[in-house]
Amino acid sequence: MPAIVTTNTAIAASCQSSGTSDFKAEVLQRVNALRAAGAMCGTVSYLPTPALNWSNLLEQAANGHSSDMAQNNYFSHDSLDGRTFTQRLTAAGYNYSAAGENIAAGDVTVEQVVNHWLNSPGHCVNMMNPANREVGVACANNSSATYSNYWTMDLGQ
Repeated sequence: MPAIVTTNTAIAASCQSSGTSDFKAEVLQRVNALRAAGAMCGTVSYLPTPALNWSNLLEQAANGHSSDMAQNNYFSHDSLDGRTFTQRLTAAGYNYSAAGENIAAGDVTVEQVVNHWLNSPGHCVNMMNPANREVGVACANNSSATYSNYWTMDLGQ
């Protein structure tokens, strides 16, 4: 079985920061810059909204899902065992009143994946939703899998 490397505490060999060694800081900087500026998500304009804070519990849920997708070579919001993202959040101990999930596959850098999500109306809405106040992001790599890199962003409050 190929080794799975995740960005839970460090950047995986094929999931890279875009010029900084601090993965979490770059995710927060890019997403919070978007939230501060406001964004057009498809045909809906979103006004600036407060910055997100990093959540280790959301990161844990994201890491579990990215690792599972990479290890089992699939790409879906639902796990192969049928769990939804909200079930994974609950299992990680995250109690939420609002939640969203973005996934992506194949992107190599934080910059690429955030731009990918920005250009997808549903993913953009998740990032701009003012009800979401926290975020956790992970990327897992499996060079033998279809997309190599599997990203998950979990958001909530």
